[in-house]
Amino acid sequence: MDAAPHPDLGPLARLIGTWSGEGEGHYPTIEPFRYRERVEFTHAGKPFLAYRQTTVDLRTTLPAHAEAGYLRAVGRGRVELVLAHPTGLVEVAEGTVEERPDGLELRLRSAVHRTPTAKEVTAVERHVRVGGEVLRYDVAMAAVGQPLQHHLAAELRRHG
Repeated sequence: MDAAPHPDLGPLARLIGTWSGEGEGHYPTIEPFRYRERVEFTHAGKPFLAYRQTTVDLRTTLPAHAEAGYLRAVGRGRVELVLAHPTGLVEVAEGTVEERPDGLELRLRSAVHRTPTAKEVTAVERHVRVGGEVLRYDVAMAAVGQPLQHHLAAELRRHG
């Protein structure tokens, strides 16, 4: 992207780029799994980042999950995230971003909306940490009658 990042992005500008790596997931209602992931954060000179994520199941090598949306800078240390999932879910999240000496930390809590045929997911929390060229995250989820609990963790590295 040729345009400089919008100054209101603040520490979120550190996310711009392509990240990839591996992660693992578990939940009481499914078998544990491992996946390869690719995440892209792009900008168009406005105070938000476009976000696109895809995963591949490491056991089957088939596409697993995808999501896309926008991460918005909405004031000093505050962020909003809007994500669409092809499974019929939409996350509307708000939270904080904190600049660290070598990166940043994001904490987001989502309200989840769903289509009539989507699986019941009632809450999602995301904790993202960037240090240098490494992005680590943890995702907790409440779904299908289960309380909020750890679901995903991954470590990604920035490309180029």
